[in-house]
Amino acid sequence: MRIVALADLAASHALGQQLAGTVLAGASLLLLRGPLGAGKTSLVQGIAAGLGIEEVVTSPTFALAQHYRGFCAGRRTGLVHVDLYRLEQPAAALELFCQEEELALEEGALMAVEWPERLPSLPADAWQLELRIVDEGRVATLRPPRPAARSKQEHAAETTDVQCPVSDPG
Repeated sequence: MRIVALADLAASHALGQQLAGTVLAGASLLLLRGPLGAGKTSLVQGIAAGLGIEEVVTSPTFALAQHYRGFCAGRRTGLVHVDLYRLEQPAAALELFCQEEELALEEGALMAVEWPERLPSLPADAWQLELRIVDEGRVATLRPPRPAARSKQEHAAETTDVQCPVSDPG
């Protein structure tokens, strides 16, 4: 677990940029939690900059998902930015999550999900970043994915793991 104090939204942006080049390099899923106005989208803007994405990154609250492509360190990069805030039904949130996760995996993109608490359960293989508003600034708490090495019994007992339906190829 890593805890970082953020003085302003520019610091959130800088943290995102730093995370894109270090901690999240090679990661496929980041869950972003925090109240409205905590700086989740600012952090994603920093991640996009760190991935070499030059287009303007906006909150996908109304579009629900935005896809971005970039180029960094001699390779193509991608970002899928999802916002589940408006999806109050867990089934609808899960459907969108699964569709976007499939696209992100096909593109080799990092998927950043705002408001993951709308899902019926949280994926075990995700980085989690929580932003809290404290006085005039923010505090970011970053948690790595839960360990993948679990026994089948432990996995079966796990109550916080997203299960996307398998699509029928025929």
